[in-house]
Amino acid sequence: MAANSVSTPVPVAWYPTLAVAMVSVGLMLTASFFIYEATSSRKSRSLAKEITTGAAASVVLGFGSLFVLLASGVYV
Repeated sequence: MAANSVSTPVPVAWYPTLAVAMVSVGLMLTASFFIYEATSSRKSRSLAKEITTGAAASVVLGFGSLFVLLASGVYV
């Protein structure tokens, strides 16, 4: 019985584009988070906004890092 090959859900040609796009969006979200922290006073900060922005930046940068590795030939 022959084994089935594993295929990627995303075409390999899209890896560099996805890497650049996701890392760029992640860095913009990170910058937005730092600007929010630096410009708002302690009393006017929202914990929900901080967690949402931080989590979104973390997830997008995580997937961006994955696609950077995949685009460079490091298959994880």
